[in-house]
Amino acid sequence: MKLFPCLYSAITVIVLASCTSSEVPSQSQSDRDRATQSQKVVTLDKNLKIAMGQTVYVPVYSHIYHQDRQEIFNLAATLSIRNTDLTAPIIITSVRYYDSDGKLLKQYLEQPIQIDALASTAFYLNRNDTSGGVGANFIVEWVAQTEISQPVVEAVIIGTDFQQGISFISPGRVIKNQNNTQRSSSVPSS
Repeated sequence: MKLFPCLYSAITVIVLASCTSSEVPSQSQSDRDRATQSQKVVTLDKNLKIAMGQTVYVPVYSHIYHQDRQEIFNLAATLSIRNTDLTAPIIITSVRYYDSDGKLLKQYLEQPIQIDALASTAFYLNRNDTSGGVGANFIVEWVAQTEISQPVVEAVIIGTDFQQGISFISPGRVIKNQNNTQRSSSVPSS
C-alpha cells in the first residue's frame, strides 16, 4: 500500500520535469541592432557619381495551388539582398512590391539605405498576406559609386501546414543596367 504514494510522487516529478515552455524568447534589442548595423539611411544628392546600378525583378509567390487547384497553400517570403563585394558598399534606392496585375502594393523604403561590403538586408512578406497573388514580384533598385561585384537578390519562400511543408528560392533577374552616369539622370524615381 505504501508503494502507491511513492509511485504517484515519482510520476508527478517526471511529468513536472518534462514540462517546458513552448514560448519563443523575444528578440533582444542588441539582436535587432546587430541585424541593422550594416545598413544606414543615406541621402543621395544630385552630384553623386554613380559607377553602376541595376533594376532587379524578383518573382514571389504569396500562395500556390495544389490538389488540382482546389486548395491554396499560403506562403511567406523573405526578400534577401546581399552585397557580395569585398570592400565597397551598395545603395538600395527602392524596394517595391507588386501584385499579379502589376499594381504597386507596397513601397518598402522611405529613403535609400546603404549596405556595407559583405552585408545583407531582408524584407519580409507574411504568409497571411495573399494580396500579391501567384504572380507577385519585387522590384529592387540599387546603385554603387564604384565598380563592384553584383549583389545577390533573391526571395526565400516557405510555407508549412500541419505536417506538410514547402520551401524554395526564387532568384532575381536583372531587367535594367546603369553604368557610369550621374545621379540626376540615372537614379530611378520611387
